[in-house]
Amino acid sequence: MADQDPGGISPLQQMVASGTGAVVTSLFMTPLDVVKVRLQSQRPSVASDSGASPTPNDAFVKIVRHEGTRTLWSGLPATLVMTVPATAVYFTAYDQLKAFLCGRALTSDLYAPMVAGALARLGTVTVISPLELVRTKLQAQHLSYRELGTCVRAAVAQGGWRSLWLGWGPTALRDVPFSALYWFNYELVKSWLRGLRPKDQTSVGISFVAGGISGTVAAILTLPFDVVKTQRQVALGAVEAVRVTPPHADSTWLLLRRIRAESGTRGLFAGFLPRIIKAAPSCAIMISTYEFGKSFFQRLNQEQFLGP
Repeated sequence: MADQDPGGISPLQQMVASGTGAVVTSLFMTPLDVVKVRLQSQRPSVASDSGASPTPNDAFVKIVRHEGTRTLWSGLPATLVMTVPATAVYFTAYDQLKAFLCGRALTSDLYAPMVAGALARLGTVTVISPLELVRTKLQAQHLSYRELGTCVRAAVAQGGWRSLWLGWGPTALRDVPFSALYWFNYELVKSWLRGLRPKDQTSVGISFVAGGISGTVAAILTLPFDVVKTQRQVALGAVEAVRVTPPHADSTWLLLRRIRAESGTRGLFAGFLPRIIKAAPSCAIMISTYEFGKSFFQRLNQEQFLGP
């Protein structure tokens, strides 16, 4: 985040800056997310029929060949509906929480980003979990919106409204630690790069590099929970499940053990390459766009304050 006090721009301006970054990032990254979800949602037998797990390139080619290029952006409307407001709230909450923690001396400046990132993400995950469920189904099964509606209604009828939060546990276990690790590493890497940067290197450029590095590290460490989240959400939403009573949801830890037993340790890191390929540029694009937007509004506010 920028060094200036978040009070230098209004919360609304923070939301506009982060929302813009979310739109740009979603347009570029949705195809990689589709490939990742497809790889993670495959059963072990499907993945091992040929003796080797399918690669992201194989999945990409197969999707384009059999389903068309537009499929790579399947779920984009749901992604935008979910991502833009969630990102706006998340980034704004992070900035405000970090300023609050530092201002009240509730934690050290070193750990304030970690605590603020975890709290901001926990709230966002809880609010946005049903839309995440919808997006995952669209990407994994290539359902039409009519089929998706049938699937969601059946899930609610059989499991109640709580079923729309299926996958909340592993999502929170993935996103909250991811957020804490991301912001902690981001602030450290950004400070380090600023000490090394040449005079002509911009703050936005430093944010781009720091965001990519910290996003990659956080993505690797939390990938097993991403696999669990995807498999749990996909299992709920098959259209055939309309006629079948959904089984009791296993705990996250039980699912982790089951995946490891069926597919080995590699199964816990299914979709590794597309997730990492997505994490680095998406985090880099998002944070640098946000920093640029905040800098723009800070200059605008300063000019308006000083007057003509």
